[in-house]
Amino acid sequence: MDRTMRAVVLDGPGPVEQLRLTRLPLPEPPPGWVRIKVEAFGLNRSELHTRLGLAQGVTFPRVPGIEATGTVDADPDGVLRPGRQVATLMGGMGRTFDGGYAEYTVVPRAQVVPFRSELPWEVLGAVPETLQTAYGSLTVGLDLRAGQSLLIRGGTSALGLVAATLAKDLGATVLATTRAAGRVRALADHGVDHPVLDDGEVAARVRAILPGGVDAALELVGTPTLPDTLAATRVHGTVCFTGMLSNRWTVPDFYPIDYLPRGVRLTAYSGGAADLPARVLQRHLDRIASGELTPGPTHVYPLDAIRAAHEDLEHGRRIGKLVVRTG
Repeated sequence: MDRTMRAVVLDGPGPVEQLRLTRLPLPEPPPGWVRIKVEAFGLNRSELHTRLGLAQGVTFPRVPGIEATGTVDADPDGVLRPGRQVATLMGGMGRTFDGGYAEYTVVPRAQVVPFRSELPWEVLGAVPETLQTAYGSLTVGLDLRAGQSLLIRGGTSALGLVAATLAKDLGATVLATTRAAGRVRALADHGVDHPVLDDGEVAARVRAILPGGVDAALELVGTPTLPDTLAATRVHGTVCFTGMLSNRWTVPDFYPIDYLPRGVRLTAYSGGAADLPARVLQRHLDRIASGELTPGPTHVYPLDAIRAAHEDLEHGRRIGKLVVRTG
């Protein structure tokens, strides 16, 4: 058996040329860890932040990737049988230990989520981290309920599209933004009730639709648009800060009384594998397979096209999720 694997190594922060496809020794799982044969992995802004040198706590050289989907290849404790379909995400992947940008990855068993599905791997690879973040944002972050209204800032991102799907399924009225006029139709086609063209004054557009403001808002762009998102939200409504498509996530000289509209609540969400219950992942995959839910647009790349995929991610050239197939 060949004891090596193909993997993408990031030697240090910089342009896409810093992503190097090479061969590494096949990693061995210690007790409590599992080796996964990676079939597909999704790309995330977190990995872009790592490549650009914006992430904290990363050591180099490093195999990036905060998620992966595939099958169990080895479990030294015999808990998970070989061949079992699994997803893994977060928990230090791609930052403090090697992540999913490889043919195999070794992760703590505690961050492995089993599932069963006959969906194609490129579809399965698009789901775990995006679903975890959208599900957690709407439940923990916003406590969204049927009959409420939700504004999604950054609606054509992979996370924005999944959040819209979950919110509509819950029974909410969804408004979602895009900065590109050519993408407004894509939001409508995805089931968004009120696509909103982001001209920098979204609050005024939202209040033309809902004069009192939305019940809840999901901020995926970052701090540059957060004041406008807060202004679009009703008194006693909630804004959840989850994403940073702008690569900006701090507010200089934050003065709460001046910054926050009176009575509008601001919270945040981040999570990991423990925040994606296996039943939630399984139900979501089953509903995609049955046609009840749409996975949204997915763009698939081979492993040797990782630089092209990262360029598309960095420059926002695609709508929806970018996925790499390792096979």
